[in-house]
Amino acid sequence: MTDYTVLAKFRNKEKVEYLIREIRKRGFTCYNFFDTPADPDKKGKSPDQQMESFEKVKDFYNNQYFKYIFEKDLRGLKGANKVIVLLLAGNSVHIEAGIAYGMRKELILIGEIEKPESLYLIFEKRYNTIEDFLKTI
Repeated sequence: MTDYTVLAKFRNKEKVEYLIREIRKRGFTCYNFFDTPADPDKKGKSPDQQMESFEKVKDFYNNQYFKYIFEKDLRGLKGANKVIVLLLAGNSVHIEAGIAYGMRKELILIGEIEKPESLYLIFEKRYNTIEDFLKTI
């Protein structure tokens, strides 16, 4: 088990890795989905360049790398005590948050919500900034 997992857009790598470093500095464990590149052939490239390749895969249902990432990230989600969603977040992050809610994980939201959605009420704790959250752990 890990203490936390952070869910966010892959393109938000800099903020996610900062948050994970700060969580770990405080003595907690945290799953990092960035340990696996979106495109293994572009491992050293920017998140935007990796995602451009990732999003061009046509038959992603049968792509073995997609399956590997799915299973690995799902294990990271299942293995975390608390789940943080760092906004801005895309469709996948919202799906993962729903999965976490169904698993009865403690859900934490960091960031400003662009527009009201009733389902944001699944988050037990909400913070406007990463720093606001870090003050609480």
